[in-house]
Amino acid sequence: MAILGVILFALLVVGVPIGISLAGSTAILVLFDDFLQFSTLFEAFFNFISKYTLIAIPFFIFAGFLMERTGLVRGLFDFADALIGWVPGGFAYATLMAAVLFGAISGSSTAMAAAMSVIAYPEMIKRGYPKWMAAGVIASAGGIALLIPPSITLILFGVITEISIVDLFFAGVVPGIMLAISDAVIIVSVSIFVVKLPAGTFSIKRVGETFIAAFPALLMPVLVLGGLYGGVFAPTEAGAAAACYALAYGVFIKGKEFRSQLMQVTRRTMNLTAIVFFLLGCVGVFQFFLANMGWPQEIAAWAGSLGLTKYAFLFALMGSLLVLSMWLTGVAILVLTVPIYFPVALSLGVDPVHLGILTALCIEIGSVIPPVGLNLFAVSGVTGLPVTQVIRGSFPFCISDTIVLIIVLLFPMLALWLPGQLITSHF
Repeated sequence: MAILGVILFALLVVGVPIGISLAGSTAILVLFDDFLQFSTLFEAFFNFISKYTLIAIPFFIFAGFLMERTGLVRGLFDFADALIGWVPGGFAYATLMAAVLFGAISGSSTAMAAAMSVIAYPEMIKRGYPKWMAAGVIASAGGIALLIPPSITLILFGVITEISIVDLFFAGVVPGIMLAISDAVIIVSVSIFVVKLPAGTFSIKRVGETFIAAFPALLMPVLVLGGLYGGVFAPTEAGAAAACYALAYGVFIKGKEFRSQLMQVTRRTMNLTAIVFFLLGCVGVFQFFLANMGWPQEIAAWAGSLGLTKYAFLFALMGSLLVLSMWLTGVAILVLTVPIYFPVALSLGVDPVHLGILTALCIEIGSVIPPVGLNLFAVSGVTGLPVTQVIRGSFPFCISDTIVLIIVLLFPMLALWLPGQLITSHF
């Protein structure tokens, strides 16, 4: 195993993409194994990505891109602004609320950050918000999409570990709401004590008008989550329903303008899906080799011999994941580390669903940790603001999100209570 680790580390250091590094290091070791052939690696690759549940990923990506193009995201944002934008710092709350609603549809953190940068950032600047604060709110709010179901991160974790994706979805609801509340506390504090933003005016008429305009967008979370709650949809079917709904809205409501953009949206979806599926296939190869060598069991036995308690292990693991998030993207962290630490966690009695939520929380925090935090660059790229200013604005939210991570780690029922209350099928 040491040889595999050295080869993998060397490939990563010289800049080889994470997927190729995983599959390449495995392929090199196959040369010295008389019982394995290269054809076996190809079989492992395609067997892993042929899982039915994975089809949910392109569906939800497609639905998110369609919502952006059809203006459904704008409708959600305008309604949130009318509902709560009149209080001090209310426009930032509206951005946060729109992030929660959009996260319940797309499951993509970076997509949310980019969409809100286009919609919310210019308006926040007009209303007197400092640039660093506006950018920080948007970058941090995007991370909530990683916890609010349906979450692409949780789908990937469920596929890699073969645990119930539906359980993971519902386990993410309470921690996701906790993230939103903690971010709201930061916004309140900054708005009152640092920036001193004035209050606006409330209009029940505008609430009604924006609600009517946002109603088609608000129906989509009801469709997706209601289908999952009611046992009507599996995650894959829920993704298909969301994509079909957004597609039908664009075709029949937006008409010719939308149809001219449909091919571009499809290309974006295909490009992102291809990247994710290639990484997952390489994970399949890596996992197959680890299992064939019996290394997960050896690692678990070694970890057990250290005498670590469950919580000592979890604190060490969360710290390691946060450090890794400084250099790797969320998907890369999942595909590189989960196959290694998951069996160890199980041997120590960690609940797999709780572990999935903790992992997603770490990745959520990592999305705004430099130098690799994707949300930082998504916001910077769209707004033209230097990354250093985005980092300044997002730092207080990193602190509050880390507190949420510690609370959920110490009190597993915050993640496990809701799945335990629901009768869910395992997919």
